Amino acid sequence: MTIQPERERAAETRCWCCGTGYPEAELVRLGQHPEVGVCLGCARWLRRRAVQRYDERHPSPAARLRAGVDAVRTTVIRKGWHERGVVGAALRWIDRRLP
Repeated sequence: MTIQPERERAAETRCWCCGTGYPEAELVRLGQHPEVGVCLGCARWLRRRAVQRYDERHPSPAARLRAGVDAVRTTVIRKGWHERGVVGAALRWIDRRLP
């Protein structure tokens, strides 16, 4: 049995959500399950889904506002507007700053 060098092990870390390989610095580890690593993009997506579920169970004006933002986000992605040149760049910039 041989031991892999640290560089090779670090290169093999994969996101448990999307399966893409990432360096350790770009993964978020779960507290009680450090073997689970999620990339920053998937962690952000998971947070959005968690907030959505919370809002469904605890209605409020802020929850309705976030649901509206999510509906607009879904429409933009479905129509592919986020992939259109300058408009797409602006939409992606806005998306990074929204809840």
